[in-house]
Amino acid sequence: MRIAVFGATGRTGRPLVEQALGRGHEVVAFARDPADLPDGVRDDDALTVVDGDAYAGDGVAAAVAGGGTGAVPVDAVVSVLGQTDAGPDDLLTVAGRNVLDAMADHGVERYVTLVGAGVREPGESVSLGGKVMGSLLKLLAGEVLADAAAHVEDVRSSDTRWTVVRAPRLTDGAHTGEFRHGTALELGLRDTAARADVAQFLLDCLADDRYVGELPKVTDR
Repeated sequence: MRIAVFGATGRTGRPLVEQALGRGHEVVAFARDPADLPDGVRDDDALTVVDGDAYAGDGVAAAVAGGGTGAVPVDAVVSVLGQTDAGPDDLLTVAGRNVLDAMADHGVERYVTLVGAGVREPGESVSLGGKVMGSLLKLLAGEVLADAAAHVEDVRSSDTRWTVVRAPRLTDGAHTGEFRHGTALELGLRDTAARADVAQFLLDCLADDRYVGELPKVTDR
């Protein structure tokens, strides 16, 4: 499978790219600064790097198109873009729309994107800890939460075969391959997810065509 990864140089994107290549996929890594890719993958023959700015839209179409002259569009897109203190408040919404537009233009249908577990579905059952977490997020990071929610609404209304993965607080823990996932998980204040395991789950969703049209959660065991 040929996969375009947006956010490839981020803390979740780096293990995602490494694992995708390890599984035998071809990867088109979208990066503001290609030098931020791990040393061990930059020279991999299955890696194509496209530099650009997802928020401005620069290079997004080229990445979805496969990158390079004569390339063919990718089979799927994975986005692990994340908010930063220095970034715009509507990063996921604007960058996501740029990605979705490029996918529509190039006929790419499969899309997997990562957001925080604070994004909820209507009528979803939420634990007491989850309600406390949600209240704290609205108070301390309301703009981030609103951005993620708007992005999810755009994804849901798109013509893609989408999966929105929701994760609690991400850590840099070891890749264990042991994690829980599902649409009915009730997460609390203490739940965390190792970025490397989240990367594995994102790739599992692609490889096995899991959770199409759904918003599963993933968390450490």
